Amino acid sequence: MAYEFARTQRIAVLGGGPGGYEAALAGARLGADVTLVERAGVGGSAVLTDVVPSKSLIATAEASNAVKEAADLGVQFYAKGEGEKPVKPLVAINLAAVNKRLLGLAAQQSEDMRSNLLDAGVHLVHGEGRLDGPNAIIVATGKGGTDFDRIEADTLVISVGSSPRILPTAVPDGERILTWTQLYHLAHIPEHLIVVGSGVTGAEFASAYRALGSKVTLISSRDQVLPGEDADAASVIEKVFKRNGMKVMNKSRAESVVRDGDSVVATLTDGREVRGSHCLMAVGSVPNTSDLGLEEAGVQLAESGHIRVNRVARTSMPNIYAAGDCTTFIPLASVAFMQGRTAVFHAMGDIVDPPTERNITSNIFTQPEIATVGWTQREIEEGLVPGVVYELPLSSNPRAKMMGIREGFVKLFASNGSGAIIGGVIVAPKASELMLPLALAVEHRLTVDEFAEAFPIYPSLTSSLTDAARAMHIVR
Repeated sequence: MAYEFARTQRIAVLGGGPGGYEAALAGARLGADVTLVERAGVGGSAVLTDVVPSKSLIATAEASNAVKEAADLGVQFYAKGEGEKPVKPLVAINLAAVNKRLLGLAAQQSEDMRSNLLDAGVHLVHGEGRLDGPNAIIVATGKGGTDFDRIEADTLVISVGSSPRILPTAVPDGERILTWTQLYHLAHIPEHLIVVGSGVTGAEFASAYRALGSKVTLISSRDQVLPGEDADAASVIEKVFKRNGMKVMNKSRAESVVRDGDSVVATLTDGREVRGSHCLMAVGSVPNTSDLGLEEAGVQLAESGHIRVNRVARTSMPNIYAAGDCTTFIPLASVAFMQGRTAVFHAMGDIVDPPTERNITSNIFTQPEIATVGWTQREIEEGLVPGVVYELPLSSNPRAKMMGIREGFVKLFASNGSGAIIGGVIVAPKASELMLPLALAVEHRLTVDEFAEAFPIYPSLTSSLTDAARAMHIVR
């Protein structure tokens, strides 16, 4: 008598960024035979050249600002040998040491993730991969990429990320004209950094390098920095930028950026020129989906080159999924992790709770930070959802006063009638850490009264959230 045993499901993952890593880990833990192909290192650009190093740099900038602003809290610094006469602290930044540290942190995080995959039983293949039809990946391995491995699988997960957009009139040289992946090899703080692009990436690096001591000029094509964010929050950030000495050039578009010896020249569309020592091009990113054999395998792409996916990260091919910045979904590392996990759960028949886009939090790591979740004030004002808005400035919060916080606010959005919290904005130091209670409220449809029943620590910045909710009792 012959017995047939179910074959272990084979999963091949192309790209080891957050989405690919989580997909591989989830698959291995569910008992699949998982192979992950990665060309640079586990963690991908998010860990090696983007999120981890950039936020480490920003942490250094925050520490620098804390020292500079300590005098406002009564902390005085004294120069040795000058008696008791207080002096303004001079903060020196060793950028080479900073970059060595942050690249070391990135490498360690990548190695930790690699160890997690190996411990889970994932097969790792280093090399350039591409699809060979809908059920296989071909990987170029070896020193010259002349050897090839073919990995067959029942399910494919594509998580190849994105790269900085390159403009033909402002081609980075890695020394003076830079993308955000090339900043970490500078030996010294730029004397004058020109930042082209005032979106999230441009604003974050402009904020960080100004705190580190660079003269910064931010070229923004829009009326205000961070044009896609809450208008009040963006206004606070622009005010802080200008107060800290940054030059913000609104309604200005860079036509070209060229190197001129040891300096760079950015020429605007109206003929004006801005000269600096370095230039950061922060004009968006493009998905790494070219020449991967996606369309030949039947995978549908958007005009932008992003992979079209549904709520469970499935592509137009039933056995092929995609996660992360290469997809048409929200380009956040946290979302990529979730997509990778969701894709594998769905492919293996496990319970899946597809994400609701409105419940996804995001954060901008400027100083102060901006954290958001749910519906926006603009959408409420345009009538897309009936709701009311309440804003509470942090200047009324006792802990904020103790900490010397001068700018920021908490803004809650609640549904008319039911009083359910449908969104909010936090502008504050470490807003990313303050957002979780509000995210839970949106996720679980808590009313402002239910949210206000929680007991925050007194004094704390989080008490501003319950104070705002308590003030909105009238919406019920």
